[in-house]
Amino acid sequence: MSRPINVNSEIGKLKTVLVHRPGAELENLMPDYLERLLFDDIPYLEQAQKEHDGFTDLLRSKDIEVLYLEDLAAESLVTEEIRVKFIDQYLEEANIRSTTAKAKVREMLLGMKDNREMIDKTMAGMQKVELPQYEMNSLTDMVETDYPFVIDPMPNLYFTRDPFATMGHGVTLNRMYAETRNRETIYGEYIFAHHPRFGGQDVPVLYTREDTTRIEGGDELVLSKDVLAVGISQRTDAASIEKLAQNIFDAGLDFKTVLGFNIGEYRKFMHLDTVFTMIDYDKFSIHPEIEGDLEVYSITKGTDGLNIVREEDTLEHILCKYLNLDKVQLVRCGGANITAAAREQWNDGSNTLTIAPGEVVVYDRNPITNKLMEEAGVKLNYIPGSELVRGRGGPRCMSMPLVREDI
Repeated sequence: MSRPINVNSEIGKLKTVLVHRPGAELENLMPDYLERLLFDDIPYLEQAQKEHDGFTDLLRSKDIEVLYLEDLAAESLVTEEIRVKFIDQYLEEANIRSTTAKAKVREMLLGMKDNREMIDKTMAGMQKVELPQYEMNSLTDMVETDYPFVIDPMPNLYFTRDPFATMGHGVTLNRMYAETRNRETIYGEYIFAHHPRFGGQDVPVLYTREDTTRIEGGDELVLSKDVLAVGISQRTDAASIEKLAQNIFDAGLDFKTVLGFNIGEYRKFMHLDTVFTMIDYDKFSIHPEIEGDLEVYSITKGTDGLNIVREEDTLEHILCKYLNLDKVQLVRCGGANITAAAREQWNDGSNTLTIAPGEVVVYDRNPITNKLMEEAGVKLNYIPGSELVRGRGGPRCMSMPLVREDI
């Protein structure tokens, strides 16, 4: 029987991918609370949906099965008991301080008989004006009247790469950097536990959302069936990489080495895949600003714990060493121009989704980087990203591979 998850590289032909079509959660973004929700701007929903539909249409045209997070989550609520458990867990993590409001929201969600409608609502968040009128008789109710939401929206959900990540036949259910995103991983928990396609299919969980140190999927790259790369970044702790490595080795997966890439804690870099992605057997996109100070650590299984070594070599030589290559080519975002590099990296010029060896999906708005990739012999599939990019993520961020062909 084929496994529901099979991801042994970044570049094997993509067969099945998980996405989330931007929804009403984007229309609950407000200028005063953008930082709280990890956004720099407010995308125009209708145009963002058109761009996302263009992205998924392109994937389907390449014979890639496209699954939607919102559908899988709804289909995971296979019994009334599981449905009620999900609602109660969601509400427990929604940070609703008023017990009266919490009870009203629970009543509203339980009253939605269509699971997909209910899931959409949990993703969109809830404004106070949506609640049936209730008597504000607690101090919490009275003091917090100015904040417009009972439950914050989840506008980052269309970046399905982050809440959980696939590697080998397993998955990490991630502990997110910000409280506002930790609720996103609830959907993954229920999908991999209860969905008919995944639940009971012996999917190893290599990191759990109950872990105490943070890790996000944008920092997790499967370079080969033997090598995993994980970024030490604004969103992922070094301690998390040690835990993940130990869990992988304990689970008996094929990975022999975990490479820790220390890219620094910067909002503009955020995740490893915003500055470094694999686009062919021997080609990588990279933001030149990280090269000079980049530290790489190798983690392997020892006789008594982990062996951790700082690699004292260039990135090219390190990649050649662990991927058994004679040479690699780094395609630098923006080329040699520091202004172009900074601008196009901010617009996710380095965040490519590889759908087959040497074939990628990119935003059309990064002409310098795109031309350099084409000159390197890479086939590009362009999608518009004027609205999607406002969330600071590109094609790789918006996709979670579930099945790739082995290479």
